[in-house]
Amino acid sequence: MANTLAGVRVLEVAAWTFVPAAGAVLADWGADVIKVEHPVGGDPQRGLIAMGLVPGGEGAVNYIIEQPNRGKRSIGIDISTDGGRDILYKIAETSDVFLTSFLPPVRQRLQIDVEHIRAVNPNIVYARGSGQGPLGPDREKGGYDGASYWGRGGVANALTPADSDYPIGGRPAFGDLAGGMAIAGGIAAGLLQRANTGEAPIVDVSLLGLAMWMLSPDIVASGLYGGDPMPKFDRSSSPNPLVGNYKTSDGRFITLMMLQADRFWSEFFTVIGRPDMIDDPRFADSAARFENRSEAVRIVDEVFASRTYAEWKKTLAPLSGVWAPGQMPSELVDDPQVGANGYLSTVKREDGKSFDLVVNPVQVNETADQLTPAPEHGQHTEEILLELGLDWDQIIEHKEAGSIL
Repeated sequence: MANTLAGVRVLEVAAWTFVPAAGAVLADWGADVIKVEHPVGGDPQRGLIAMGLVPGGEGAVNYIIEQPNRGKRSIGIDISTDGGRDILYKIAETSDVFLTSFLPPVRQRLQIDVEHIRAVNPNIVYARGSGQGPLGPDREKGGYDGASYWGRGGVANALTPADSDYPIGGRPAFGDLAGGMAIAGGIAAGLLQRANTGEAPIVDVSLLGLAMWMLSPDIVASGLYGGDPMPKFDRSSSPNPLVGNYKTSDGRFITLMMLQADRFWSEFFTVIGRPDMIDDPRFADSAARFENRSEAVRIVDEVFASRTYAEWKKTLAPLSGVWAPGQMPSELVDDPQVGANGYLSTVKREDGKSFDLVVNPVQVNETADQLTPAPEHGQHTEEILLELGLDWDQIIEHKEAGSIL
């Protein structure tokens, strides 16, 4: 995808991960993404190192800023000043996309809402990421994925076991990163619409809407049948013993996902060394297996508990039914499929430090994206201003006025 959006310029006025992740994907696809940051603090996620949330202290890799900001250029502008806003408008004049996470009142105060940006570039695709959507009583309320996606969107409730005292917690930026892909896709569609019709659309993605999309089977079922009709089974009452997680002797897990139990029953129990289960009258057909499902789960539990995780990966290798090892993030780095498909890209900072970033999952012609690191705060300020036609005297004036970094 490296050159798919070559020639497209994206002006990003956004912070944290949700919306900047969209900018990162567009940069992966070849767009020139200019990230606007306040001259003093920059994107708030840069401060997480100072807060101790990113280990290693000064000089460490701030992975939370790197993953959603790789491949961009950073310009430090105070867009609350007249001079800073004029610079922003100059960049907007030559941009194809304006991308923002700012709330409506802030966009109005800073004069960067649709009408302000379209006044300098009527042909720009205006893209917004929000917590709750562009309309409705909560349109002006902020949102993070832990609240708008995980909580209000119902994801935590759907994933929390019935016997748990508290909702299950989400991983960092879990909804944000999926949302960034959705915004990037919407922007790509918006650029296509502009090319086909000459009309540049407004693109919106919210974390609430994203959560509903992810939970659409549950939501549609509840609308049809009322309440919360999607069944939640504990392990012993699972209707299909060949679907679920089984613990190995060393405390790891193997995930079975053979939805067609009749098709894989004989093969599975042959592979795991229990051919007696094939002709056992308790499991002779679907009805019998359902009636005796708890016993089947118990037996499979015992079998998996007899060998290690590594042993099971070798034993199950010839099985044609779908299964997977329950891997940890540290193991994904060495997964042969990850390496073969280029799902990690090694980048090198200017100080020579190398590390891996995760590429976005979209590939064209089986080609993995080659990433570059996130920019330093305001790293490209002077470079971009010179491209806009400002001379060094004008740049110094802006610096002295405090409108740029």
